[in-house]
Amino acid sequence: MIDPDDCVYVAGHGGMVGSALMRCLGERGYGRVLTRTRAELDLLDQRAVYAFLETERPAYIFIAAARVGGIEANNSLRADFLFENLQIAANLIQGAHLAGIEQLMFFASNCMYPRDCAQPMPESALLTGPLEPTNEPYAIAKIAALKLCESHQRQHGRRYVSVVPASLYGPNDNYELGSSHVLPALLRRTHEAHARGDAELAVWGSGTPRRELLHVDDLATACVMLAEAGYDGPPLNVGCGADLSIRELAETVARVVGFRGRLVFDASRPDGVARKLLDSTRIAALGWRPTIALEEGLRRTLAAAPFAR
Repeated sequence: MIDPDDCVYVAGHGGMVGSALMRCLGERGYGRVLTRTRAELDLLDQRAVYAFLETERPAYIFIAAARVGGIEANNSLRADFLFENLQIAANLIQGAHLAGIEQLMFFASNCMYPRDCAQPMPESALLTGPLEPTNEPYAIAKIAALKLCESHQRQHGRRYVSVVPASLYGPNDNYELGSSHVLPALLRRTHEAHARGDAELAVWGSGTPRRELLHVDDLATACVMLAEAGYDGPPLNVGCGADLSIRELAETVARVVGFRGRLVFDASRPDGVARKLLDSTRIAALGWRPTIALEEGLRRTLAAAPFAR
């Protein structure tokens, strides 16, 4: 349980999730929020992380730091994604325990669920089947970190919890086309095609996979709510409860951007998992609901995107 007088550390404060947490904490009056840039604290350096946590001893840690990317990056940089995400999470979680820090929240990923998982995916589905091969290393790192949190709960009584967000979008996303996720890549490419006056736009994949999309500010609100309430239970899914196809998403992005050309789907490109819809009934029962509709969220995201300025 935390309140605005507590010292809170946001690991990964410059990223999409971390910056949303910073906005939410600021709006709620938190005046003692710790941050460190990568130059100030290398989260891959175990000794540096342990020393930092021992010195600062925040009341709560949000672990939003990670090496992230889309299908191409995950599939081609497999060793990097596995090692760096394991190392960052292990350093922070174990370092928190050694420093006597009782509370933290780890941000896991919906790619941890089996490739052919029943939909919507309940938290109980974790480790019940094979993973999607293209992002298996990243998923394994996230699973290991989630289990490390669970193990500290059971062995040491720590209040180390994990949340599993739906696919996220919003300000401070990664728009580099070689490493970004589907929505930021689609948003940038559609905006650029519109600016050039292109007659058509190629979209990766068949357009049939379905994705659940959650604005990152909704996620931040949910997670700060959980921290303030002192939630210390098992992992929680955080999603909006509805999904749409990549084709529908591309059409929605085109409408928001104003692109009037033809969308051409390139089925030679990988689709990834056919569907990823979370069962978020447990967090809904705790009183949280998302408030940002997709088109409104896309407009906000486009307005904040560096390529659209």
